[in-house]
Amino acid sequence: MRFVAQKTGLSPHVIRVWERRYAVVAPNRSGTNRRLYTDVELERLVLLAQACRCGHNIGNIARLPDDRLRLLAADCLQAKSQGVQPSEFITSALAAAKALDAPGLEAVLVRGAVAFGHQGLLCRVVAPLVLALGAAWHAGEITAAQEHFSTAVIRGFLGQMRPYAPSDTAPLLVVATLTGQLHELGALLVAAAATSLGWRVTYLGVGLPALEIAGAVHQASARAVALSLVYPDDDPHLPGEVLRLRAALPPVMPLLIGGRAAASYRPALGDAQATFIGPLDELFTALNAIRAAR
Repeated sequence: MRFVAQKTGLSPHVIRVWERRYAVVAPNRSGTNRRLYTDVELERLVLLAQACRCGHNIGNIARLPDDRLRLLAADCLQAKSQGVQPSEFITSALAAAKALDAPGLEAVLVRGAVAFGHQGLLCRVVAPLVLALGAAWHAGEITAAQEHFSTAVIRGFLGQMRPYAPSDTAPLLVVATLTGQLHELGALLVAAAATSLGWRVTYLGVGLPALEIAGAVHQASARAVALSLVYPDDDPHLPGEVLRLRAALPPVMPLLIGGRAAASYRPALGDAQATFIGPLDELFTALNAIRAAR
């Protein structure tokens, strides 16, 4: 185990979890019950570690054959050697959005997935792109039509690239935006991120009253609720809606709230005992913690 950990850069704990949870390798045992890894198993662990460092989720790639893993690792190394920067993807995606170029925008997203993996794409390309599109619309640099066009293309792309179908026993997350919050990309990003972690997702869309969201949470027996707040950031009615939602949810129900405008409502989020989500990796951390808790 110590030798394999040194060669892969993985901790012994991670290796054991991958073996137990995902059956990535099945080493034999010595007479003293020590793991005995073959060269083939060691190479597989190295490839999986490389792909995960590139942004792929272990749950999505654990069952891929070795030849597919070699291709993933090669793509990651090529992107790294070429010095690919996420900003290049954002610039190209914004240009495609302004031109209403659906194939062009999809091509940028595909290249991002190849370069950074599924979770890497969400964190390093889609999340910054969502912020850039919102800022461009707010500044009058793109029209509402161009923003809606981008939303439709990204929605379709994220729907097609779902890595796998979560199990029926996986926890369920309800995702929505409250009344007055009509920008959808942030909520779509949250839904895609949760799916990449193996959650089931009930996506309710945009502009729903608090009690409607609470009703769906109870009906679906959800484990948590996630809201996206993007625009406006000065709605006087929104704090009251957040508090109404909190009151209608079970007391221990996690309420995750993020998005470009969320910081403007932090006093209301605190009153509602909501978890403020900043960067997307904070959402991954929060969802993993909720799933680990009984």
